[in-house]
Amino acid sequence: MASCKPTSMALVMAAFAFSLLSDFAFAQNSPDDYLAPHNDARAEVGVEPLTWDYNLEAYAQNYANERAGDCELVHSQGPYGENLFWGSGKVYNAEDAVKLWVDEKEYYDYNSNSCQPDQMCGHYTQVVWWNTERVGCGRVQCDSGDYIIVCSYDPPGNWEGEWPYKFSS
Repeated sequence: MASCKPTSMALVMAAFAFSLLSDFAFAQNSPDDYLAPHNDARAEVGVEPLTWDYNLEAYAQNYANERAGDCELVHSQGPYGENLFWGSGKVYNAEDAVKLWVDEKEYYDYNSNSCQPDQMCGHYTQVVWWNTERVGCGRVQCDSGDYIIVCSYDPPGNWEGEWPYKFSS
């Protein structure tokens, strides 16, 4: 009968725990983990659901990777709509980012099509923008240990003077 040395057993257990954590972290950053909260917010205002786009995912992931060195929230200036998320102090995932953006709804005034003074709501309006059809997102842990999450949207939203969606009377 074979026996395991204590150090070998510890290594096996550590590898197993790491694989579980890796699966857990990936499971909270799958396309569905991004799409579901986006589409829930869109359904609330009567907008068609988004679909996942792997080209947008690649674009967002490449841009997130570019930001890994400085972890700065700087937009890519690319051809897509874009939401950025930064978090520090814990492991952040898709749910954290999309929830933060959707929670900006409380600062958006539909009648004036504007944000409340000194508040942000443009992330929310991009999430629910009426003619955006596709989304793809990427996530990276920065060199500092912080996280950046990028979602790219096509077609882009947030056109000045336009409402993100129309209420039907």
